Amino acid sequence: MTLVLAIDTATPAVTAGVVRVEGYSVLGERVTVDARAHAEQLTPNAVGALSDAGVDMGALDAIVIGCGPGPFTGLRVGMASAAAFGHALGIPVHGVCSLDAIGIDTAGDVLVVTDARRREVYWARYRDGRRVDGPAVCAPADVPGGAAAVAGSPDHAALFDLPRQEPQYPTAAGLVRAVPDWSAPPAPLVPLYLRRPDAKPSVAKR
Repeated sequence: MTLVLAIDTATPAVTAGVVRVEGYSVLGERVTVDARAHAEQLTPNAVGALSDAGVDMGALDAIVIGCGPGPFTGLRVGMASAAAFGHALGIPVHGVCSLDAIGIDTAGDVLVVTDARRREVYWARYRDGRRVDGPAVCAPADVPGGAAAVAGSPDHAALFDLPRQEPQYPTAAGLVRAVPDWSAPPAPLVPLYLRRPDAKPSVAKR
């Protein structure tokens, strides 16, 4: 296996990149930070990343998709697109935890935190790049403390008494590195919503 298209729509960043598995070298990557533009930007970003890499869809060996945790709409756009690409090309689609794509590049004891809205956060804890707790969703005050750093959101670092930092989002290379075993067949894609969607079916009146 050589060339992989990695995409993620679990955060405000709409990410698509072409990565060579050997060495995790990124050949092309497009990122648009806009929480309202997942549906509009994902395909153009994927096409742009392929163009930057100088390859076409037919050269891809696999798709990697971040399965969250994240908002319902964003995850649905990314995962449906990944499944459609994989089906059309006849190649495997590997799902990974989107937080792992950030945490895998960290050292020490680190929290990866992203915005879950409703005054809550998605989080997972990593030790030297390996996830040891989470993913989960809760209020910031209920997140287990003690991490040396918080990666993922500058607005949440202060909640954990840590310096404000630039936002970090899942990268194409991080998504590919988060695949645990390339030799194993991919598991079914399961979105990590971690809670029920806001919209609920109405109950018919008798």
